[in-house]
Amino acid sequence: MSTFRDASAEDVAAIEALIGRQLNGRCAVVVRRLNGSPVVIENEPHMRDGTPMPTLYWLIDPEINDEVSRLEGNGGVHRFEELIDPADIVAAHEDYRRRREAATVRVDGPQPSGGVGGTRQGLKCLHAHIANYLAGNVDAVGALVATQIALPELRVESVRD
Repeated sequence: MSTFRDASAEDVAAIEALIGRQLNGRCAVVVRRLNGSPVVIENEPHMRDGTPMPTLYWLIDPEINDEVSRLEGNGGVHRFEELIDPADIVAAHEDYRRRREAATVRVDGPQPSGGVGGTRQGLKCLHAHIANYLAGNVDAVGALVATQIALPELRVESVRD
């Protein structure tokens, strides 16, 4: 069994500044810009109050977020759904679900469900797919998003011992 390493106090402060509020649960930075700024965090599958958190990987970098939002605003979700083999989308959802289940510590209440961003089928959120992809996971949608936006140089970090 692996041990999840929480974000440092400095990372928590940076994350909360980026999202504009306090975090509702544990997380760790899994992708950073080369200057150390957090880009993607991995959330524990439950918030402190036990509420399920469907988003395991969360894109918090404001510049990348804005670029992905522009793609979504221009019909990117529907366009990308037509471009990606449905079997590849299903595979990303299944892998994401398995990763979230493996990271789940709490079993005393409702559990998060679905795949990338809580979706069971199709596409819902390009932000969740690019976060999953940038975290080093196989995600055809995230890979396609990455080709459509300007990405800075990034580094992936391990959050488990």
